[in-house]
Amino acid sequence: MYSTPFIDVPPLVTAGGTIQLPGSKSISNRVLLLAALANGQTTIHDLLESDDTRVMLEALKTLGCAIERTQTGALEVTGIGANPVVEKADLFLGNAGTAMRPLAAALALIASTQGREFTLSGIARMHERPIKDLAEALMQLGCPVDYLGQPGFPPLRVGDGHTHTLRLSEPIHVRGDVSSQFLTALLLALPLVAHEDITIEVVGELISKPYIAITIGMLAQFGVRVRQDGWTKFTIPAGSRYQSPGDVHVEGDASSASYFIALGAIAPARPGATPVTIRGIGLNALQGDIRFVDAARAMGADVSGNDRELVVKRGAWPLKAIDLDCNHIPDAAMTLAVMAMYAEGTTTLRNIASWRVKETDRLAAMATELRKLGAAVDEGPDYLSVTPPTVWRQATIETYDDHRMAMCLSLAAFNPAGQSVRILDPKCVAKTFPDYFEQLFSMVEAQTIPVLCIDGPTASGKGTLSTQVAKALGYHWLDSGALYRLIGLAAERAGLSTETEALASPDSAARVAACCADWDVQFDGEQIWLNGEDVSLEIRTSEAGLRASRVSALPEVRAALLEAQRQFAKLPGLVADGRDMGTTVFPSAPLKVFLTASAEARAQRRHKQLISMGISATLDNLLADLRERDARDQSRTASPMQAAKDAVPLDNTELGIEDSVSTVLGWWNRATGFNAS
Repeated sequence: MYSTPFIDVPPLVTAGGTIQLPGSKSISNRVLLLAALANGQTTIHDLLESDDTRVMLEALKTLGCAIERTQTGALEVTGIGANPVVEKADLFLGNAGTAMRPLAAALALIASTQGREFTLSGIARMHERPIKDLAEALMQLGCPVDYLGQPGFPPLRVGDGHTHTLRLSEPIHVRGDVSSQFLTALLLALPLVAHEDITIEVVGELISKPYIAITIGMLAQFGVRVRQDGWTKFTIPAGSRYQSPGDVHVEGDASSASYFIALGAIAPARPGATPVTIRGIGLNALQGDIRFVDAARAMGADVSGNDRELVVKRGAWPLKAIDLDCNHIPDAAMTLAVMAMYAEGTTTLRNIASWRVKETDRLAAMATELRKLGAAVDEGPDYLSVTPPTVWRQATIETYDDHRMAMCLSLAAFNPAGQSVRILDPKCVAKTFPDYFEQLFSMVEAQTIPVLCIDGPTASGKGTLSTQVAKALGYHWLDSGALYRLIGLAAERAGLSTETEALASPDSAARVAACCADWDVQFDGEQIWLNGEDVSLEIRTSEAGLRASRVSALPEVRAALLEAQRQFAKLPGLVADGRDMGTTVFPSAPLKVFLTASAEARAQRRHKQLISMGISATLDNLLADLRERDARDQSRTASPMQAAKDAVPLDNTELGIEDSVSTVLGWWNRATGFNAS
């Protein structure tokens, strides 16, 4: 998962391959609560691992639920029924509506019947998400519910430490036109107290009906069969009680599938790859958001599949504009708003007022961000109309701590103008799809891979600067100097001499160059692995440096490593550290930095580095070695050390690492067109 302040998605051109979906958020948190409230042990397979499920799991553990992970990765949940082991608890639920609403209802009933008290809170945005309609329904039942902040919103306290007689004989009224989670919460909680038939009557039009269908289906899975009169009246039969079904499999998240359905509909096929294939969900999925397939087909997508997977290809192009009531797919409909930018005409998405009470006001947020990209947008109280851009613009996308904003708008990188898209706070996808960007990048091909080159002489600080810049950008990192050190090490281990006299022989040079033919090199932060062995310390000695300097002068070695170095350029981008990165390996890189520092400053830095690693060294010897290497590197015939003609010099003799990183990031923003991060 990317934890950087932003991630730049370069212009994307094709897509293909297979994605395994994470488990459904809606099903995952429902099944966790049901397993906790049921008698017996439930083994849950394919549970979503995300921020929302994490806070639900922590809450259930606080309440006394035993939860263990099996060797296969499944979770074993031992139910506590209606008997938490604690009398009082403070539960923090982040921004997870699928945890806040159902837990509030279940704990309100438990607290009222058993004389307990619980508080439920979340992040600031959760305290802006309405819960009044659910709270009022619980108050109708006789449950003590107190707002601890703004009336009608979390945080709240349920129960007061005393028992209360519940009023179950009269119908419970709850609004259905703000969020279906209020009704879901009651349906999940009321079987705990169903000593008689309990009826819920919905006031107003029920939105997001497919989510209620999920809830009713899952209740049946745990032994509670709700009687339903259309979408206005629901009855929990007397004597209902939860019983574990034993094993439960969570199907892939249909809302998350929408991004990859859109990907297949928007992107030309990637040469040599299979069509976009989505595993973990099929055409007959339980989740209502699977009906996004119908909307995508209406826009021109070619979607086929079975009970286990979907296969998506580009069909009509440009896509077709649609006018659609999206009440049945409120979350997935956000993806349609981005697809609309690739359609011919104006697309209108209706009946989406619920967007305003989600993780952010999604109607306002989507309108704002689509306009940044150049789209013409008409935002109404419960609709959004989108006309594609006449001129696409590069944009920095605010995500509002909303996972779906980040994932939807990443697809704008397929724009025909070849404009890159900056997504702020990419880690927000952890709510439902922690590795979304990694999965996206594994399936797409970019117009070009952004590469930032940092060259310079030995001990100028290239390694430290490049790793910090790569970390800040979320880019891959290539330490080319380490490759030469590694090939020197590999040669020594193969019994090959790396002394200057021995390397003068063409046969010896060829054998050394062949050492990189089938090796496995991995960079992991400051650790460097060769064929599964951590050799970070071994290649940082002065001896390893001298070996690297000698072998790097060989044309055979440089030719062998050239293509290997270019293979490190992968999405979303690469920071390449090395003396000839900008001159030979990546001559078209948009930014090349040539880092310099005085020989004395470099010797002092190297001395501190070696001493910190427990390697003995003298300052005078290091200074002499550096001067000798500088002279040799500058005079060699194969790729002599020199700055690229278009490189930007950075003398860091007097600069600290933070100032150097800040300077380079500022140059990168200008080079890529993003003048503000």
